[in-house]
Amino acid sequence: MPRTSEFSRRQFAASALATAALAALPAPSRADTKLQQINRDEILSLTPYILFDGNCHQAMEFYKSCFGGELTSMKVKDSPAKDHMPAVQQEKTINARLKSGNVEISASDWLRLDQTRIRGNTVCLYLNGGTFQELKAVFEKLSEEAEVTDPLKETFYGVYGALNDKFGVRWMFQAANNSV
Repeated sequence: MPRTSEFSRRQFAASALATAALAALPAPSRADTKLQQINRDEILSLTPYILFDGNCHQAMEFYKSCFGGELTSMKVKDSPAKDHMPAVQQEKTINARLKSGNVEISASDWLRLDQTRIRGNTVCLYLNGGTFQELKAVFEKLSEEAEVTDPLKETFYGVYGALNDKFGVRWMFQAANNSV
């Protein structure tokens, strides 16, 4: 198998794991499918998350040209965070998501004015959805010998937390407010 194919599989294995597990289950009825759609925010998912230096939208448009799919993107000024962010951040992308089949990439511009964006801290694993209890359990386990940069807590946009685990891997956690 070509090396690029192996790399691609490894890169997206985490996000494909949930899809593979669901595919192994018996086919759901239409009612079950509707219920799954309603409870989508309650399902834990893991995707790669990329942090850009002011060019997130352009980068995600490029990835869309490579993978196809649907791209959603929001600037700070158009988000609930606009009143919590300085003017210099308003034109930056606060959230972008590309979904194409089993490929999913989430991203934003670097928004931490108190920290410097450096190569190596611009890609992380993004654990999204689920209940607060599920996120808290995983967060606590990954916190062992970790650098917790943002304790898991409820914010104006939902539950959020972040840490660098004991192996130096960056993790971000997020769930809707109603999952607490």
